[in-house]
Amino acid sequence: MPIRVQTQDFDLTTEVAQLRADDPKVGAIVTFIGTVRDMNDGTGVAEMELEHYSGMTEKALEDIVVQAKARWSIFDALVIHRVGPLKPLDQIVLVAVTSAHRGEAFAACEFIMDYLKTQAPFWKKEQTPNGARWVDARATDDKALAKWGIASGNSGEPA
Repeated sequence: MPIRVQTQDFDLTTEVAQLRADDPKVGAIVTFIGTVRDMNDGTGVAEMELEHYSGMTEKALEDIVVQAKARWSIFDALVIHRVGPLKPLDQIVLVAVTSAHRGEAFAACEFIMDYLKTQAPFWKKEQTPNGARWVDARATDDKALAKWGIASGNSGEPA
């Protein structure tokens, strides 16, 4: 399973072509790209810096994909997550899923993103006009994960 944590940008077309690899059984490819916004919680964001714990992060991403494969009939999934300083409009994350049918691919892609937002060991720091601030997990992210029957552990409440 292709899992990468990297500083450099990625190209959607290239990544999807490699994931698909001219496999005729693939009937659906669903992708999600997350980008840096220039606003968060009503405050301007000039830059976001993402930090991670090398080795631990990749293992967590692999576990997410293993769980998705156990839940849905998918062929493969790709997760690329960038780290380091990023500016508004920069790509942060790519999740791509292949399967025979779109329903499985959509569900698995959404699950991976919901899980990634709350469970993957990334730390985000935003540079705002008021200085730097660390970004906490949102209640909406915890709620999104709960719909899959998983408690995030961030709120202290069971899902």
